[in-house]
Amino acid sequence: MPQITPILRARRERRLTKQRVSADRTRNTFLSLGMIVSMLIAMGAFGVMDAVIKLLSVDMPPMQIAALRGLVTLPLLGIYMWRRHSFHSIVKIKWPLQMARGMLAIAMLWSFSVGIKSLAMTQAYTIFFISPMLIAILAWPLLGERPSHVRWVALIVGLTGILIALRPSTEGMVSLGGLAVLVAATCYATSAVISRRLSRTDSTDSQVFWVMAFLSIGGTALALPQWQALSVSQWQLMPALALSGFIGQLAITDAFKHGRAATVASFEYSALAWAVSLDLLIWGVLPDALTFVGAGVVIATGLWLLRVDRH
Repeated sequence: MPQITPILRARRERRLTKQRVSADRTRNTFLSLGMIVSMLIAMGAFGVMDAVIKLLSVDMPPMQIAALRGLVTLPLLGIYMWRRHSFHSIVKIKWPLQMARGMLAIAMLWSFSVGIKSLAMTQAYTIFFISPMLIAILAWPLLGERPSHVRWVALIVGLTGILIALRPSTEGMVSLGGLAVLVAATCYATSAVISRRLSRTDSTDSQVFWVMAFLSIGGTALALPQWQALSVSQWQLMPALALSGFIGQLAITDAFKHGRAATVASFEYSALAWAVSLDLLIWGVLPDALTFVGAGVVIATGLWLLRVDRH
């Protein structure tokens, strides 16, 4: 009889261990599903925001679009931060780096607005997908993270995919729109690297707040000489611009909170599906085969780079 108790105890512990493992698996499954849903929502929301920017770019100066992106989002962000009691975090920050990110945000939105005016969203997104490879390269001078040969190869292959998608003519290697989006991707990549450095000292809320503040103040100051009164149709697009950007930011923050960065980042490429859908729904444009081939090369390269980082 004295030997039965330890045996029963061991069986009970094994049963409890199995239950805990099963519960952990279930919880991780739900977290993974939640991360995927959040990321898909984020990419869809940002896709709507970019579609609004494309619609506005027909008649509106690009710098005014950049300013309005900040002006319409800042009130929503203020309410969100007030409810989270996080306004105290916007003061103790690395001012030079925050200012750099603010200026990069203005340059990024200005150049993206210039580019997407003449490009289909699918083409613009294909070019913008070069940003993960640019981040890997820019981390060398800005963070001291020397890129491996794999990263250089990824950058070259990714650029090749962009050239396939855009089919540059011999007259001008790429269009003005393509170059503008490439500038926007470079600004985004530089800002992302700076954000990685800021994450050691500054909160996420403070980084988002100051980007919107710089867009609102700096963008408006630069846009004033060419500022145009908004038409009725443009005013009607303002709620979509504000809500899509705000929802996208909340969703992507939630996704990164519940998933590994490399896994979450791989779902950024789902934005291409949204771009194709919006191109077809709003402008009646369907990308041709070469655009899909080029996009496939860029996406495959980005996923390959994520796999290398994971290991």
